[in-house]
Order: sequence, then C-alpha cells, then structure tokens
Amino acid sequence: MSEASLWTALADPHRRAIVALLLERPRPVGEIVEACGLSQPSTSKHLKVLRDAGLVRVRQDAQRRVYALDPSPIAELDAWLDPYRRLWNSSLDALGRRLDETSDDTDETPSKD
Repeated sequence: MSEASLWTALADPHRRAIVALLLERPRPVGEIVEACGLSQPSTSKHLKVLRDAGLVRVRQDAQRRVYALDPSPIAELDAWLDPYRRLWNSSLDALGRRLDETSDDTDETPSKD
C-alpha cells in the first residue's frame, strides 16, 4: 500500500462513509449498498479502491462477500499525523493561554460607572 493510494482512497466522501460503516462492524456488500444509497456497481468500485489501498479486507461467506476494516493503514496514517496534531495542540494551547491572559486583564479593569 502506498501513502498516495491511502490518501486517494480516503479523499472520496462515499469511501469515507463506507469506512465509517465498517468501523462499526464487518458488513456484506448488500448492506453497504443499502446504507450508502449507491448502486451495487458503484459501491463495488469504491470497495475495490479501499481494498487496493489496504483499508478493507473481504471474505466469502457462502454467497455473500463480507467486508471488514483493516486498522493497520489507519494506524500508519495516525502515526504520520501525530507531529501535526502536536503542532496544532501546542498552538491551540498557546492561544488558550493568551485568551486567558486577555480575559484576566479585562476582569481587572475598573468599571466606568
């Protein structure tokens, strides 16, 4: 799985909706079709992209194909995003401190009655 294919797979809102469905539990194709409101061929194309990106795996259950989320690529993505999350958190913490300081300054200002 390449990082580019992961981003491409997750760029589409229908595929993100499928990933969200599979986060709850594995589902057969028919259930995914119904939940997403897409045609069966369109859903199958989206599932192929997700499968090629390594985000989902499929197993045969009698006549049904059941799809499940593979958490490994999501974990890799989360690890890649971690430094950016820390950057945003520290920036937001600094903003919060600044807003607290500003709030404290206005609380100490005497009223003009």
